[in-house]
Amino acid sequence: MAEIVYMPKLSDTMTEGVVAAWNKKIGDEVKEGDILAEIETDKATMEFESFYDGVLLHIGVEVGKAAPVNSVLAVIGEKGDDIEEILSSAVAPDEKADKSNEDATPTPLVETQPIPAPTPVAQVEQHKAPVSTTVIDSNERVFASPLAKKLAKEKGIDLSAIQGSGENGRVIKRDIDHYRPFTPANSQIQRAPVGQESFRDETVSQMRKTIAKRLSDSKFTAPHFYLTLDIDMDNAVSSRKVMNAQEGVKVSFNDMVIKAVAFALRQHPNVNSAWMGDFIRRNEHVHIGVAVAVEDGLLVPVIKFADTKGLMEISAEVKSFAQKAKDKKLQPSDWEGNTFTISNLGMFGIDTFTAIVNPPDSCILAVGGIKEKAVVKNGNLQPGHVMKVTLSCDHRVVDGATGAAFLQTFKSALENPFSMLL
Repeated sequence: MAEIVYMPKLSDTMTEGVVAAWNKKIGDEVKEGDILAEIETDKATMEFESFYDGVLLHIGVEVGKAAPVNSVLAVIGEKGDDIEEILSSAVAPDEKADKSNEDATPTPLVETQPIPAPTPVAQVEQHKAPVSTTVIDSNERVFASPLAKKLAKEKGIDLSAIQGSGENGRVIKRDIDHYRPFTPANSQIQRAPVGQESFRDETVSQMRKTIAKRLSDSKFTAPHFYLTLDIDMDNAVSSRKVMNAQEGVKVSFNDMVIKAVAFALRQHPNVNSAWMGDFIRRNEHVHIGVAVAVEDGLLVPVIKFADTKGLMEISAEVKSFAQKAKDKKLQPSDWEGNTFTISNLGMFGIDTFTAIVNPPDSCILAVGGIKEKAVVKNGNLQPGHVMKVTLSCDHRVVDGATGAAFLQTFKSALENPFSMLL
């Protein structure tokens, strides 16, 4: 019996996917667990496994094209199956659930929910399936998708010269399309001849599309207001020196900020909330998202149950996420579930900035750099370390006094770091 494969929902925010490559062509035999296609989501390019045995009879989305979640991706069946009849009777999983609800006979006083259709199993590119490789003269392995290898061969491109943007640094179709060989006349910064206008158009990635949509929705639907505060970091600086003097300890100021935020959220749970339209969700757990810059935009890996973790544990987890992001190994479970977000640009020398609330959170904390400047203490002018932070709040959930109280607790925690450890 022929089976219809639908475009899977590979992340909580995914609404459509782009087929980066097909690993099978029409007429090929497919077994359960075979990598059927590579799909670019709003977060990453992921390998999509077949969960049926049979022959690939139909491809519903061509390479490079986008399609909504639950649209027809492919048909797998037996040779001779009537494709037109199968496609004409196709019903997306969500539509099946809706129809099931309509046909069901209501039972008094008992609430029931339809059983959701099974979600296709997807794996990030570096897992499970063997990765296609090309071996170059130096015996160094270059990881590349089958389509990327094919295109590179057709264009005479040496894969070893390309920095892959797929999972685990894998070279994918997008890298081949955007590749420009390095020459003195074609360096990283290309300059147009004097007096001549020049530009280069780039295809918008699914990640950038999602960032644009979600943050535009947030900025223009959530009434933002901003609270800015200066924090005396002298004690934090000295405390960090003491901690890092211990063998094997390497705590960053960002780790201390995360710990202080978790500490303050536990005391001000209304800040740890989300606007859900008809109701406000008061989260009783503390999951802190930490914005990390990647090539195509931002990812927000989440430190889960941050209020229950010590500085060393937070530090190790942040370092692990940063390395995963750099190596393009973050998985959907790593970036889902945040209840509060921190965006830190202090390492870039930024003193102060305002951030856009990251849905579904109701607040985001923008953290600037620690600056050494003259401060007044006990009526005397003396050198000190000051960090400026700005809390962006969704006024539908958090009022000014609520946000200010949270910031006061956060400030107190950083100005007296050992209070967080008691």
